[in-house]
Amino acid sequence: MQKRFIFAFALLFAACGDKAAAPSPVIMTPQGAIQGELTEAGFANFKGIPFAAPPIGDLRWRPPAPAPSWTETRDATEFSPMCMQVTSEGNDSFFERIIDGSGLSSWKEFLIKRVAANLPVSPVSEDCLYLNVRTPALSSSGAPKDSLPVMVWIHGGGHQFGSGDFTYYQGDSLPAQGVVVVTINYRLGAFGYLAHPALSADDPNGVSGNYGALDQIAALKWVRNNISAYGGDPDNVTIFGESAGAWSVTEMMASPLAKGLFHKAIGQSGSSVYHMGQMDGEGVGWVSGYETAEKLDAALNLSGPSASTLRALPAETLLNAVTPDIAEGFNHVADGYVFPQSVGLAFKSGNYNKVPVLFGYNADEGTLFYPTDPEPTVWKEGFPSGGTRADILAYLSDVFPTQAETLIDLYALDTDSYQGGMDMMGDEIFGMNVRYTLERAEADGQPAFAYTWNRVPPGKNQTIGAFHSAELPFVFDTSEPILGYSDEDKLLTAQMVSYWTNFAKSGNPNGESVPNWPQYGGANWLAMEANTGMKTRVVQNWRGDKLDALSEGLETKLSELEALTLPAVDVKAGMKAADDIARD
Repeated sequence: MQKRFIFAFALLFAACGDKAAAPSPVIMTPQGAIQGELTEAGFANFKGIPFAAPPIGDLRWRPPAPAPSWTETRDATEFSPMCMQVTSEGNDSFFERIIDGSGLSSWKEFLIKRVAANLPVSPVSEDCLYLNVRTPALSSSGAPKDSLPVMVWIHGGGHQFGSGDFTYYQGDSLPAQGVVVVTINYRLGAFGYLAHPALSADDPNGVSGNYGALDQIAALKWVRNNISAYGGDPDNVTIFGESAGAWSVTEMMASPLAKGLFHKAIGQSGSSVYHMGQMDGEGVGWVSGYETAEKLDAALNLSGPSASTLRALPAETLLNAVTPDIAEGFNHVADGYVFPQSVGLAFKSGNYNKVPVLFGYNADEGTLFYPTDPEPTVWKEGFPSGGTRADILAYLSDVFPTQAETLIDLYALDTDSYQGGMDMMGDEIFGMNVRYTLERAEADGQPAFAYTWNRVPPGKNQTIGAFHSAELPFVFDTSEPILGYSDEDKLLTAQMVSYWTNFAKSGNPNGESVPNWPQYGGANWLAMEANTGMKTRVVQNWRGDKLDALSEGLETKLSELEALTLPAVDVKAGMKAADDIARD
C-alpha cells in the first residue's frame, strides 16, 4: 500500500474539481515562522515539519540529531518524501486482496485497479524525518486560542513501509472533536532497524539498531517542545497506531527513553510483546540483529565492513539488497539502552511506561495475510496443512505442550486446516498479544479498554470479513464510498471518532451519544459492529478459550527468554539512568 492514495478511484473524481487550499495564518514557533494551509473544515494544516536533522551521510544509522530552525517563513504546504522503502514489485497485492474480497461489482473492481495501476509512485528519500500537524486551535491571527489534547499517529507497514501522509490519515473529524493530530515518519527497514557490530563500535553507547524507535522518541520530544505554538497541550499527549504502529506504541511504552513523553496509548491490531529479537546472541526463535547484519553483508558482498563503508553505500544499493528473509530481522531489538529488555519482558516485569491503554484487534485479521503465509502460529514454520491430526499435533506440541489438542479442536485444524489456520493466525499474532498488553496494564493499575472490530464490508459477496486495517478510515473518517459505506458504517465512524478523542482527552472513551464502554476488568470487550445484524455492544471474554490456549506459546517463550537475558541486564538501573535523557 505505497501509493499516496491507494484507493485511486476516489482520486480520479477528486482531481476533476480540486481547488487550491487557502493559506493558513503564519504562526511563530520555536523553530521559526511557519505557514501551512486551511483544510475544508477551516483547520490549519502544516505539512513537512522537520523534527530532526536529515539522517544522511555521516548521520545515517545514528540517533536523530536536533531539528533545524529557520529565519524566513517556512512553507508547510507539501508533504515530505516517504522514508526509504520499496515502492514497486508486489506491494499492491495487499490492496488487491481488499478489492477482490470486498464484494464489489466487477466494473468497480476493474476501474479501481485500472486507475491505481497508473498512479505515480510516491517519492522516497533518506531525508524523511518530518511530521504533519492538523490543528483546530489557532485564531485567525495565528495565535493559539486553546491548549488541546494531542494525538500522535504512528503509521503501520511492518516497519518496512508506510508514511505519515497516507490519505486515510488526512481527515478533519478528529480535530473537529477538539484535538490536535500529529502524523509522523520514522526510518524503516534497514535504515531504521539495522543492528550491526560496526555500527555498535561507532556508537557512544555501544549499541545499534532501533533507529526507527529513536525517531519516534525524537518526534515525541518535538511535540513536547513545540506543540504549544500549534495550540496543543504537551502535558496531554496520546500515542496511537495500527499494526506496526501499534507495535511502536508498545515499544514506546517499553523504552525508558520515552518516559514522560506521552500520557495515554491506543493500539489497533498490534503489540510488540512477541518480538524477542536480541541485538546479539541467542534468542528463542527470533533472529538477532547481528545475524541479520551478516545476511545483509553477504547480500552486499561485504566482509567485515566498517561503519564508514556502510554509510558510504548508495541508499538504493542497500534497499535492493534486502530480501524478505533479511527484512524479517528489522524490528526492535533488546540492546540494553533503547530497550533494556524486549517489549514482552518489559511488560511481564513491570518495567515499562505505565499509562491508560485502549487496545483491540479485528475479527478477521488473517484474511489478508494467510494466503501468502499459511502458518497459523508465529513460533513455527512448516504447518502440515491438510495433514492428519497426528501430523498437526506433532507440529504444535513443542510450542503448546498442554494446549495443542485444544487448539486443534478449537480451530478445527484437522478438518478445515485452511480456515482454521487463518483464524488461528489472526487470534495469535493480533488478539492474544493485544490481550496480554491489556492484562499487564490493568494488573499494574492502569485503566484498560478492550475492543474487537467486527464490521464487515456491506457487499453481500464480501469474503474478507473484518480484515486487517479495515478500521483505519473509520478512526479518521476518511472512508471511500466506492468501497461500500452503509448507514451503519456512518454510525460506527461517529462512534469511533468519539471514543478515540474522548480517550485522548481524559483516558476514558465514554461520553455522550456512544454505547457505554466498561473497563476491561479481565473480561469486557466492546464489539464494534456494522453490516452484521448486530449493534456495537459489550461482549464477555471475546474468544476467551482460544486466546487462553494460544497464550501458552507466548508465556513459554517469554519464560525462555527471561532465563537467557535477565542475568545480563540491570533493567532498573537502565530505567533510572534514562530518566535524565528523556528530559533533554
